Amino acid sequence: MLYRSKAPFRLGIAGGGTDVSPYSELYGGAILNVTVNLYAHATIRPLDTGKIRFIHINNHIVEEFDATDKLPLEGNLLLQHGIYNSIVSKYNNGQPLSFELITSMDVPSGSGLGTSSTLVVAILGAFSEWLKLPLGKYDIAHYAYEIERVDLKMAGGKQDQYAATFGGVNFMEFLADDRVIVNPLRIDEDILREWAMNTVLFYTDQQRCSANIIEEQAENVKKQNSDSLEAMHNVKKEAFRMKNCLLRDELWELGKALNTSWESKKKMARHISNEFIDQIYETAIANGALGGKISGAGGGGFMFFYCPGNSCYSVSEALGNLHVGKVHNFEFCKKGLTTWTVKKP
Repeated sequence: MLYRSKAPFRLGIAGGGTDVSPYSELYGGAILNVTVNLYAHATIRPLDTGKIRFIHINNHIVEEFDATDKLPLEGNLLLQHGIYNSIVSKYNNGQPLSFELITSMDVPSGSGLGTSSTLVVAILGAFSEWLKLPLGKYDIAHYAYEIERVDLKMAGGKQDQYAATFGGVNFMEFLADDRVIVNPLRIDEDILREWAMNTVLFYTDQQRCSANIIEEQAENVKKQNSDSLEAMHNVKKEAFRMKNCLLRDELWELGKALNTSWESKKKMARHISNEFIDQIYETAIANGALGGKISGAGGGGFMFFYCPGNSCYSVSEALGNLHVGKVHNFEFCKKGLTTWTVKKP
């Protein structure tokens, strides 16, 4: 049999960075995000060969090991190793598993859509489908967070794991003691369609490592850097504002709020923006966009812009004329992590 899963990537609309410790513990974080029809995929095929084989399609990486209770936490597929070790320890009584795991993503790593965390959720989904693990949505999201942030000590926040697991438009609150509250927003279909129609998603063609930016944000909070803290308070405030804009069908106001939020976000840490990103942003605004921002920690990856009326066409054309990066087609999606079994592969 084959055990498959897919989990959607997300656009971080507002509040990004306030889900990162220690800000969320000290002040409480709030984030608005929405998932799109771009996915991380995972397939598990059980083997009777006593081997473990990992295949990551995007980077053409293949690894093979003898089945063991613990894989080394090193190499290009660190996430896969960490997930396997945790699954064997927690859910298989320390007994090795023999299988092939194939993973792929619809977007490049480091593109600002929560790629690493979404891939972890997809892999956990495939293992859960295979081993029939008793995990609900909150369980899987928190488990993915623990593997990344605790076991593997990878810098980052909490929103990506929950967005990938729950799917849809969510307003999330991050509190002390690892408490997370996911509030699904019931947005009218017409509003969602108009929002998507008026949104231009642009890939900058610049991959980045978010860890350095995230670590700087955390350090700014620890040092009580007043400018950075004020910026983080402001992006959290804009998350509440944009949530209300969506619920009230005030998409024009949402577009303007994106611009305000972006100005604050750039002050949270250095290297969130750069000369090229500023050029992209200014080009979009000059051709009709009301506002926009980078999705994710910053430094590159995907950007998105709210373009009212029919300005999405002029914005897309102007961005295309930069001859770097590309406009990416997408739709919002409501469903999060999905798993299924193929009985006759």
